[in-house]
Amino acid sequence: MGNALFTLPGEAEVGDGRANSFAAEMVGASHDTTKLKRVLVAGGLREAVVALCPALFRSPAGLFLRNKGLFYSYYGVLSAVVVFGVAEAWVGLWVSHDCCRRAVGMTMLWLSVLPLFFLTGVAGSAIL
Repeated sequence: MGNALFTLPGEAEVGDGRANSFAAEMVGASHDTTKLKRVLVAGGLREAVVALCPALFRSPAGLFLRNKGLFYSYYGVLSAVVVFGVAEAWVGLWVSHDCCRRAVGMTMLWLSVLPLFFLTGVAGSAIL
């Protein structure tokens, strides 16, 4: 069993590899503008869909049921993540028209990690 840092590109990885491939896409996008566009659009749409699924199909549980403020904040934050995902996809399309907008795209790419932490905490094992 080898370390993921020292594997050759043609070697098969053990396990699922979804988290490793997403991290590899982000690192690759920081060096290549065409990958940046693709990662922003795909990642934004992925975030929007993953946030929309628990908002529509899963009721809040645990801490969110203690009072109405937390209950409404659950849906508020999920709605904000959906809007952020759509905005991230829009930035990906906006970056594709001009290579000088790469800094804005990179900022949006690294900011997109924060909603993923929330989504993993709230809907982790059920959706991801």
